[in-house]
Formats: sequence, structure tokens, C-alpha cells
Amino acid sequence: MNVSVIEQAKIQAQVLVPLVKALQAELGEARANALVRKTLGDVYRGFGEEFWQAKNNAENESDLGKAVSSAFKTYARDDALAYDVIEQTHDVFAFDVKRCAYAEFYKALGEPELGFLLVCTADFATAEGFGSDIKLTRTQTIMQGAAHCDFRYRRDGVGSQ
Repeated sequence: MNVSVIEQAKIQAQVLVPLVKALQAELGEARANALVRKTLGDVYRGFGEEFWQAKNNAENESDLGKAVSSAFKTYARDDALAYDVIEQTHDVFAFDVKRCAYAEFYKALGEPELGFLLVCTADFATAEGFGSDIKLTRTQTIMQGAAHCDFRYRRDGVGSQ
């Protein structure tokens, strides 16, 4: 069975949303959210490490632009994301997400803040798994009400735009 990432997120939300809400009620929002961020961060960092190692072993190179482009095609499958590539090189992958079905889903649930916690914060942990020389910056997300998400992946030492 080949389930797209957006469908996986919807399935996971059936369990994670009530679980996180229960943790927030029991521990307080700040403490519960920190626990969720740490736990999921560890999981997604591991996914990032596995992905990066598989890409580097398969292609015997570390082309950041190609690797991250490939990953985002997976996240965009089933019309989950519409995005414009701003820059793609060996050391940079910069793009803007213009439409996000993940945000649409969590907004329809009335839980965009949990969507940000469960979906958007995973991006940074995954990027950490790519290696200490890869940095992700993002100043805004659709999940938090912005018109677009601005993803900027860069290898250390590469100038920013």
C-alpha cells in the first residue's frame, strides 16, 4: 500500500490531535508542546538522516538542490502542495509554497496551531538530519496565516538572497 504523505498526516491526526489536546490539558500547553516537539523532532531528524544517506549513497554526491527537490515532490504528491522554486543549485534549494493541503486540513479541523506543531515544525528537524552544514530558514507559514511559506535550504557558507 502506497499512501501519500498528506493521507498519512490525515490518518495520524485522528490520534495525534486528541492526544496532544489531552497532554496540553494535563501538563499545560507550553510543556506539552515542548514534549511533542522534542519527541517528533527526534523521529523526523532520523527520517532526514535516513533520506540524506540514501540519496548520497544512490547518487554518490550531496546535491542539496536535487535532494530537497526530490523530497518535496513526495510531500506534494496528490496535489498536497503547490510551490514555486526560487533557486535550485548544488548548495541551495529555495521555494515558496503557495497552497498547502496540510494547512487546509488542519484549518478545517479548527486546529491550525496543532497543524503547525505536528506538521510544520517537522521541517526543521528533518533538515537537521541532512547534516550540520545544511540550514533551513523559514519566516512564515500558511498554517500560521501567511499567504505563503518561504523555505530556504542552504549549505553553510553559501550566501543568502
